[in-house]
Amino acid sequence: MLVAKYKTKKELKESIGQELRFQETSAFGTEYVSNGVCHVVGPEAYKRKWYAMVTMKVGKIFKVS
Repeated sequence: MLVAKYKTKKELKESIGQELRFQETSAFGTEYVSNGVCHVVGPEAYKRKWYAMVTMKVGKIFKVS
C-alpha cells in the first residue's frame, strides 16, 4: 500500500488533476501505476488515519474514493 503524502483525505481530493505525492512501502516491488488504481493510506505509514482508492490517468489523479 502506498503512503499518500497528504494530511487528510479531503486534501487528497482537492489535488485531483495533479501528480500524486506518495511513498512506496512494499518490499516486493513498486505499487504505483500511472494508469489505473492505487490503494493509499495517510498521513503516514504507521499512523494510518484514512484510506483511499486513487484512480490515476496519465500520471495525474483522476478520482479519489
